[in-house]
Amino acid sequence: MDNRISVPARSTITLGVVEGDLVVNEGALIKGTGFPPIVKVLGSIKCKGRTTFECSLSADSLETEEDTTIQGDLEVRSEVRAEDGRLEVQGKMTAKQIDVDEALCVGKDLAAEEIDVGGALRVDGNVKAETIDVGGSFKARGTVETERVDVGGSLSIESKVSIAKLDIGGAARVAGGRIGEVDVGGSFESTAELEFDEIEVGGAVRLMNKNKGGIINVGGSLRVEGDLEFKEIDVGGKVGITGLADGGKIDVGGKVEVGGPLKLSGDLEVGGIARVDKEASAENIEIGGALQAQKATARNRVEVGGSIRTHEGTTASYIEIGNRGEVRGSLKAQEVVIGKDADAEDIHGGRVLLRKGAHASNIYAEYITIESHCSISGEIQYTKELRTGDRVSLYKPPQRVTNLPS
Repeated sequence: MDNRISVPARSTITLGVVEGDLVVNEGALIKGTGFPPIVKVLGSIKCKGRTTFECSLSADSLETEEDTTIQGDLEVRSEVRAEDGRLEVQGKMTAKQIDVDEALCVGKDLAAEEIDVGGALRVDGNVKAETIDVGGSFKARGTVETERVDVGGSLSIESKVSIAKLDIGGAARVAGGRIGEVDVGGSFESTAELEFDEIEVGGAVRLMNKNKGGIINVGGSLRVEGDLEFKEIDVGGKVGITGLADGGKIDVGGKVEVGGPLKLSGDLEVGGIARVDKEASAENIEIGGALQAQKATARNRVEVGGSIRTHEGTTASYIEIGNRGEVRGSLKAQEVVIGKDADAEDIHGGRVLLRKGAHASNIYAEYITIESHCSISGEIQYTKELRTGDRVSLYKPPQRVTNLPS
């Protein structure tokens, strides 16, 4: 006995339970029974052309051609396949596998193992899946929980996420949560607290509130409006963090600005300017241009090509200022080297070297070497040895002392 039901084209029919398969032809309107109305199909459903279901729908499988609208919930026990058209579910949708050529729109929650959409995916509720693959754009208002999201165009999620791997070709925007790996070709933004393992973005990254993660690799710029804990930051352009920056190491080609303390267990390397409103501390500090901080502390070396400006001074084991550099604030290290024609204020060290044409206010050290054409506008105190070159200008005679001032 054939339990299949075929609905004629451009007709209207009311169904309850279909014992076998259901075939719906072009332009048909299907209504359900009960409240809320529903059609239960024990077999498969095939829609040949534009179809509207003014009810909820359940079936083993669903195959559609052209646009199909379901004005209730959709529950499919195996696969949903939509060819050459748009599938709209105004309620919630569940299935094992979903394969839609053009667009899938779901008004409430969406749950599936695999979701594959060639064009656009929009969900007004929550999304739970193992994998989500979208060729164009993916928008969700609710939470998104999945192992992997792969979108060729853009992603916009208005609630928290739990994603192991996020791969976006264009721009991505989320509202915080947890992402293992972020790989975005364009820009990435999180509007709430985000936890991550790795962020790799070709353009710009913007994070808000308190964020905690591992490695950040950005071709353009990184902006954090809040605090950031991290392992490594590697940015080609500019880094701006309004709050605390606590991590391993930072390597930036352009500029770094930190509104709170900067605490690094590794190195700070900046090609241009580093500006820290509080203390900057690291293993090594290497700045091509200028360093500005309330206080700068390195456990090993500080090397600055241009200028240093601090309120409480710079402390390290070794400090070197480049040629024609400028220092505002004291320097304290076992070894201090001031480049040619550079200008420094107070220097405290074990060994101090002023290269040709350099200037300092005061020098307090064990061993001091001052090359030719240098000038000292304050005092010199030393405990072991002083060497001076030709045409050195000294405001006061040098003093050999037993103990140096702190």
